[in-house]
Amino acid sequence: MAAGAAARREPGPGPGGEKRILCVGLVCLDIISVVEAYPAEDSDIRCVSQRWQRGGNASNSCTVLALLGAPCAFMGSLAPGHAADFVLADLQRYGVDVGHAVPQPAGCLPTSVVIVNASRGTRTILHAHGNLPDVTAHDFELVDFSQYKWIHWEVFISKDVARHFGYQSAPEALQGLHSRIQPGATLICAWAEEGADAMGPSGELVHSDAFPPETLVDTLGAGDTFNAAVIFALSAGRSLQDALTFGCQIAGRKCGIQGFDGIV
Repeated sequence: MAAGAAARREPGPGPGGEKRILCVGLVCLDIISVVEAYPAEDSDIRCVSQRWQRGGNASNSCTVLALLGAPCAFMGSLAPGHAADFVLADLQRYGVDVGHAVPQPAGCLPTSVVIVNASRGTRTILHAHGNLPDVTAHDFELVDFSQYKWIHWEVFISKDVARHFGYQSAPEALQGLHSRIQPGATLICAWAEEGADAMGPSGELVHSDAFPPETLVDTLGAGDTFNAAVIFALSAGRSLQDALTFGCQIAGRKCGIQGFDGIV
């Protein structure tokens, strides 16, 4: 199905009547070049491998949720063209419902050029937004929210955002940002190899250590993997501590493989 012809429909509940998880946000094309070592400026080197991969925060989280067995749906903008057809088909390949993907008449699909350093497992991302409009309030008016048990935007605090606000650790970020959220909300912040912390409505901090793989292979999408695994656990009624630990475990597995297939 071409991006411009994506049907706007209500997906309905998942298998067995289970309510779905809706992820709202970005889908993009990742062009990933794996190199033996990060290139020096103005150099010319050969790649170990190169591939196209569907990316974007909400898109990646949908992939992980689907692999974990959760019925899920994606909502976000899609541009016309071959790249958008590629990412749309890949979402459907994982069983992600795309009934709320919003076709846009103009603009380019956002693209990320990713350099993966095979010797260290790091990833460097150059992102081009593509001037693609975001979904609108009208798009949300078409959604029957009763079909969903969880709707994911940006609740999670990333390490980059925390540092932007001047915080140097996850606990420091949670304590500093707690006053900005509504009563009853939960804040969660992952901090790479230091694990993750969360603060529930009571203000009590919980922590999980990281679960690094034996060999670091690919960290691209590790944060999205963590988010999805935590959402999966919380939406199933597990405790905040259990969800945090599960998120770190699944993110650790992801870092030990290329892409997402094989995390479960």
